[in-house]
Amino acid sequence: MNPNLASWPPITLVNLLIKLAVIALLAGFIARFSRFRRLLLTEQRTPKEKLLFAAFLGVPFMLGVLARLLPGLRYQGADLNLEITVVAGLLGGTIIGLVVGMMVSLPAVLLPPHEILAAPMAVLYAVVAGSARYLCPDKEEVWKFSPFIDLSLYRSIRWRFKHPALDWQVLFSLICVMLEITRMMIGRMAHGKLFYADSPHPWMKVLIVLTTLIAVGLPVRIWNTTRIERKLEDQEKVLMQARVDALISQINPHFLFNTLNTVSSLIRFDPDTARNVLLKLSNILRRRLKTPVHFLPLKQELEFIDDYLDIEVVRFGRDKLQIRKEIAPETLDAVVPSMVLQPLVENAIRHGIGPKVEGGTITLKSWRSNGRLAVEVIDDGVGIPPAKRREILESGIGISNVRERLHVLFGQEYSFKVESEPGKGTSIGFEIPELLTPDRIPSSESVHSQK
Repeated sequence: MNPNLASWPPITLVNLLIKLAVIALLAGFIARFSRFRRLLLTEQRTPKEKLLFAAFLGVPFMLGVLARLLPGLRYQGADLNLEITVVAGLLGGTIIGLVVGMMVSLPAVLLPPHEILAAPMAVLYAVVAGSARYLCPDKEEVWKFSPFIDLSLYRSIRWRFKHPALDWQVLFSLICVMLEITRMMIGRMAHGKLFYADSPHPWMKVLIVLTTLIAVGLPVRIWNTTRIERKLEDQEKVLMQARVDALISQINPHFLFNTLNTVSSLIRFDPDTARNVLLKLSNILRRRLKTPVHFLPLKQELEFIDDYLDIEVVRFGRDKLQIRKEIAPETLDAVVPSMVLQPLVENAIRHGIGPKVEGGTITLKSWRSNGRLAVEVIDDGVGIPPAKRREILESGIGISNVRERLHVLFGQEYSFKVESEPGKGTSIGFEIPELLTPDRIPSSESVHSQK
């Protein structure tokens, strides 16, 4: 009987199954850490990132070696010294493989029976696996590694004849097989100085080697799935960011076009007023350039609206356009998407107050309710005729843009309502999840992740 592992086939099979279960369980557990998932996407790692990556791999599997050595435990199936060192070398390179190999072999060297060959063998595993990664021209080939080789030999051979090239998947598999066979051979000669699995039955030897191959491939497949999911999430965030940027780029030219029209109408008969309007416009643009973010505290958004309304008051006259504010003080630090109020106010002026001969009043309201922020823009203008409501709300740049931005940023977590009665005015408001932030304004990515 091998002193390192019971050679009775049922016991050996149980240990092999335990080995696969342990490495799959630990690989899944490690993948739950967001920092580790970020490291998986990083090919060129800093020294600090290499050490952190090695710690994620080395610490859990070092405990597995301890579980084999400590009296009262002796869980031989938990020792995955070779497998995790090879995985570290393939995924991180020789340096990370060496660090992981030293970590997991340290208990075997220090604790009885003092397996002094564990550390030198770990160096061998790390160097061989790390060299294979270094020589591989396409690092994505490493992530494609699987212990389940294509069984369609005809298709595989036909492909290789048409496209002669080194099959890296086969090479990685051969490396795992040769390292396990090497460990068996050295272990037999070392007489207790190196832990290894063995059996007098030839078919069990084949199973031991196959288990090592599968145990190396399992974490690679698990972490590659995690890596792909993270890439898809990042791509979704990039697409959302581009979509928001495109929507904002629609708003700014729309606003500028209307303001410049006002200036052009004033510049001939009232150049001083035109100059004041341009100064207000420059203040608005300066603020927008200094804060190129997609979210702002409501207080800053209202300051922007004040400058905008000053421009509109010039167009309509103070006796025709009145402004009221019913802003709850506790909402001033709540976060809203930038430039979200201006299209609503502009709609109230153009379609509500503008056509009304005697002018009217625009009221801005905000309040908090059940963890949500509500904002409303009300005018007492002519209202929206039912025949034109769909055209104004869906075809125009302003309001449809606001609805689209809220949908992109908050998904189903926002609500948007329009109430209008011809001759009495229009109310347009929205509710979004409340984000209080005197000290921290979230990016569009973080808000999207809260959906």
